[in-house]
Amino acid sequence: MTDDYDGPILEIDDLSISFFTRLREIPAVMDFSVRVRPGEAVGLVGESGCGKSTVALGVMQDLGKNGRIVGGSIKFKGRNLNEMSQEELRHIRGSEIAMIYQEPMASLNPAMKIAKQLMEVPMIHKGVSKEEAYERALQVVTDVKLPDPKRILDSYPHQLSGGQQQRIVIALALMAEPALLILDEPTTALDVTVEAAVVQLVKELGEKYGTSMLFISHNLGLVLETCDRICVMYSGEAVETGSIEDVFDKMQHPYTQALFRSIPLPGADKNARPLVAIPGNFPLPHERPPGCNFGPRCDYFEAGRCDAMDRIPMEDVPGDDRHRSRCLKFQEIDWNAPLVSTSTNEKAEPGKVVLKMDNLKKYYEVAANALFGSSGEKKVVKANETLSFEARESETLAIVGESGCGKSTFAKVLMGLETATDGQILLDNRNIESTPIERRDTQTVADVQMVFQNPFDTLNPSMTVGRQIMRALEIFEHGNSDEDRRQEMLRLLDLVKLPRAFAERMPRQLSGGQKQRVGIARAFAGGARIVVADEPVSALDVSVQAAVTDLLMEIQREQKTTLLFISHDLSIVRYLSDRVMVMYLGHVVELGTTDQVFSPPYHPYTEALLSAVPIADTHVEKTHIVLEGDIPSAMNPPPGCPFQTRCRWKDKVPGGLCDKEVPPVRVMADGHQIKCHLADSEFDAMEPVIKIAAE
Repeated sequence: MTDDYDGPILEIDDLSISFFTRLREIPAVMDFSVRVRPGEAVGLVGESGCGKSTVALGVMQDLGKNGRIVGGSIKFKGRNLNEMSQEELRHIRGSEIAMIYQEPMASLNPAMKIAKQLMEVPMIHKGVSKEEAYERALQVVTDVKLPDPKRILDSYPHQLSGGQQQRIVIALALMAEPALLILDEPTTALDVTVEAAVVQLVKELGEKYGTSMLFISHNLGLVLETCDRICVMYSGEAVETGSIEDVFDKMQHPYTQALFRSIPLPGADKNARPLVAIPGNFPLPHERPPGCNFGPRCDYFEAGRCDAMDRIPMEDVPGDDRHRSRCLKFQEIDWNAPLVSTSTNEKAEPGKVVLKMDNLKKYYEVAANALFGSSGEKKVVKANETLSFEARESETLAIVGESGCGKSTFAKVLMGLETATDGQILLDNRNIESTPIERRDTQTVADVQMVFQNPFDTLNPSMTVGRQIMRALEIFEHGNSDEDRRQEMLRLLDLVKLPRAFAERMPRQLSGGQKQRVGIARAFAGGARIVVADEPVSALDVSVQAAVTDLLMEIQREQKTTLLFISHDLSIVRYLSDRVMVMYLGHVVELGTTDQVFSPPYHPYTEALLSAVPIADTHVEKTHIVLEGDIPSAMNPPPGCPFQTRCRWKDKVPGGLCDKEVPPVRVMADGHQIKCHLADSEFDAMEPVIKIAAE
């Protein structure tokens, strides 16, 4: 930093931001205060709609036509941003304060090469020459650990992967060496291994450049790994702030406690220690309750006290480092009391085999030069290579791996949206791998259903919720009359715990979690035997995730459904799956029970995946393994072992075997399968990646 300012870099005091519509003023942020000191990283955590991004846009003074700061101040290096002219703000944005958004392509110009986009920043903000700007761009692209920096600078954004694009956006933000970096959910769209590398990178660069950071996220594990301090937000207010250790280990607000109870930490178990979802729904900004905003959902709520004041003040927690809580009762609550009403669930015993895959292959033929018209030459993309496994009644089989590993392709073949190239799929001993969905009989279609990642894309916006479920019932030929189907539709709404009145609502009137429940009701409308859940909770808030996961488990217990759970979130996989299949570049590299896959010996790829998962627990010690490079293209896979280009164990295998031969499937103890060339002695010596430190 060029100047010698030594106070807080960012000082937000009693900030209130409202959006004005024709009907009313909608308060989005109220009485919000936070400080970011030089070189400090502060995490801003909370559910969608709590005002995190509004705070960031307030700092950038970019609230659009309808947004206004209606109270309080935002000071940057001691100067009030609210009082600056547009000219002064233009100078500060980009050069002193930079922001990294969730979606990298929103920040990149698709028609400009990367070099030009990066060089613009120092040329505009610092007035440097073209040559100097190019050297700086080369340096920053090297800093963000991109391979072959000169080739990257000469590329257009669409020629880079999502992880590479996000690194370019980080490089763009760092080009002017800002004093404050705001990161708004910068890794949500990325794979867990790429996320681990990007997070590591942000931390290293923060230390190298001495940049202060405001890190916005709903992932508590990520905040634990990247930040020094944390601010928890609920419904427009900060409800608890403090150091990571204080807030994680000595939480002093019921909402913080409820958040932690709804995320699957090591030790959570779907039968013995199920997650506890936060009851009720998040209040809309113009329907906030009197007194404490969290009151209606709080276990410790006291009528006549918690709802008597207009606004609950933030108070200091005695003895802690700048630890504050917005709760009238925080000194009376026993925060260490064990959870009383923990329900336990009966463990469902897996029944007979419902689904069997035998050496399934799915190849696609594409033109070798697909971009510029075909020259007649064809290339084969091997999306799935010899998949073999079986799934039983009442069993949850998780399928994990990064984007491009073939998880969704396999789901499409199972659903009949694609047909297999080779091998077989047996559903109740009937072959279905070559029957496309339009030729499948009604029973087979009803038997295999899917819950999708994004509930918004799967509902018809012009049809009521009840009509959409009844339409599915008609297709599955359920009941003899509309009245029969109506009764079944209401029963399905009960099943997914939605009020029956929702039958008359339109999708736009529902929250994300409610839409996902409608999707689940529709999937179960025909009494599905197998439900393929493709990342069903990744688009939802943490507290909603717990409720939806719980719901899937409950329906599974009642209906003895086989659940194929596709995910890259290993915390949820560990919590709810009975068996786990790990995929990489079309191959199954590991298959076993959840306990087998989560403890050594691991396939080297599984080991890296486990190390990459952010865990919101200060007692967990992890071995950090950051994978080098990107996943190879399925159009041009490496010879030999598919993982050999990124494997840290490769040099332990003699004779360059990994480069030459696809490894055989090794069967370890109790049917645990690993596809790897490593010797038994290496497997025996493997250490656990995740250790829980003693208290």
